[in-house]
Amino acid sequence: MLLAFAGYRLDIERRELRRGSEIVNLEPKAFDLLTYLVRHRDRVVSKDDLLQEVWGGRIVSEAALTTRINAVRRALGDDGAAQRLVRTLTRKGIRFVGEVTELPDPVMPVVIHITDPMPLPDKPSIAVMPFGNMSGDPEQEYFVDGMVEEMITALSRIRWLFVVARNSTYTYNGQAIDTKRVGRELGVRYVLEGSVRKSGGRVRITVQLIEAETGAHLWADRFDGSLEDVFDLQDQVAIAVAGVIEPALLGAETARIANRPTTEFSAYDSYLRAYATLFSPGKEIPEALALLEQVIARDPNYGPALACAAMCCSRMIVDGSSGNPAADRRKGADFARRALAVAGDDAVALANAAFALAGFGGDLNSMIAIVDRALILNPSFARGWYISGSLRVMAGDLQSAIAHAETAQRLSPRVHGGVGSSSRLIGAALALSRRFEEAIPRLDDGSGPLHLRWLAACYAHLGRLDEARQVVERLEAMGAVIVPDYPLPYRNPDHRKLFLSGLQLAMGEAE
Repeated sequence: MLLAFAGYRLDIERRELRRGSEIVNLEPKAFDLLTYLVRHRDRVVSKDDLLQEVWGGRIVSEAALTTRINAVRRALGDDGAAQRLVRTLTRKGIRFVGEVTELPDPVMPVVIHITDPMPLPDKPSIAVMPFGNMSGDPEQEYFVDGMVEEMITALSRIRWLFVVARNSTYTYNGQAIDTKRVGRELGVRYVLEGSVRKSGGRVRITVQLIEAETGAHLWADRFDGSLEDVFDLQDQVAIAVAGVIEPALLGAETARIANRPTTEFSAYDSYLRAYATLFSPGKEIPEALALLEQVIARDPNYGPALACAAMCCSRMIVDGSSGNPAADRRKGADFARRALAVAGDDAVALANAAFALAGFGGDLNSMIAIVDRALILNPSFARGWYISGSLRVMAGDLQSAIAHAETAQRLSPRVHGGVGSSSRLIGAALALSRRFEEAIPRLDDGSGPLHLRWLAACYAHLGRLDEARQVVERLEAMGAVIVPDYPLPYRNPDHRKLFLSGLQLAMGEAE
């Protein structure tokens, strides 16, 4: 049956809601609710009616019911104030008040099985499949469906990732999942599977990320929580899963691109290759910058490449590999400002550009506000939390810096070392707090010049001058400048003095 209203078309048999040719994303229980309201539009529907007909007589909280009604309104461009289509009548119930036209079912075309796969989008793509309800409790279906919906929403905030709509993946509900088939039929490179098991008042959610073409498992984890507030648990798990998936996908994409001839690189491929280089030894940074400048020459408004180029300039200055620090500061600041002008709601571009511009002397409070906005756009962006912590170290807000770095570490627990290490950021914050003994274990596995400088300063301030000198020798062997010859980003003059005096002691100079 097809029901048309207010520019929408509800296809009950195919379980699709369309506005024009576009499918409107609506999770299964909200779809059932909308269908029931439209079918019974001639009367006011009570809460008991909904619980009996839509939820099969199960007990559902007022919050769960309200959440599904709001989801229906959002899908229809309605809200609780306007109530153009779904109207609430106090102490009576709700009613669908839109004018509905019943359309004849379209003639079904002959089904032709196409063996050719769907073309892949020009960016990484993922399908979140229906999760299995392992509880043996039908009442948990609404929680399982909501869990998948929250994960799709969280992943959709990653701008460089193409996420298949829930309506498409729901067609596989109840089937044994063949990831290679899913990849071909939906045109995706990655598949996310999972299951939910309830025991008493606890729930366990298992998730695994699979490369569709090969069936290789890229990542798997499980999450445990209390069912006291199921919606809060859904949010927490969705954000955590998205936070871990982002670096896992970046790693998989980078490995894939590394095996392709450079002549086949698109702008995105070139950007991703350079972006991965940001977290590698500094010797490769000039090559990455040259690659990005080629991308920017072809597309001057490519925000991610502009922000990444700004970060490359910053890395070269901090690592001492810049041949002309003053020129690279000017160039990097220009890249960062251009990136911010075109970034829109791209959380990655916003955060990276703000980070770089702060290091080049931009207004720190403004840069912190930009990163805060990026985290509102994508709260599962682990590097965004790391950048937020870094900017707060610069601002001298050390307690918040440690808290934000710990959030980054929870979201991306596999990133233990290298550039962008949350543990080392915490070490720097502890050092600025004069908690040198606590800072040293965080900094001791570092290989980057900045972290090694802090390590040397910590040893020196503790009077462990032999160990401090050994770290200085490591810096010298790298060809790194011991005392930075660029303006330090720390806004608190006492913090700058603490850092520099520690380095002077480590080098055997008078404090």
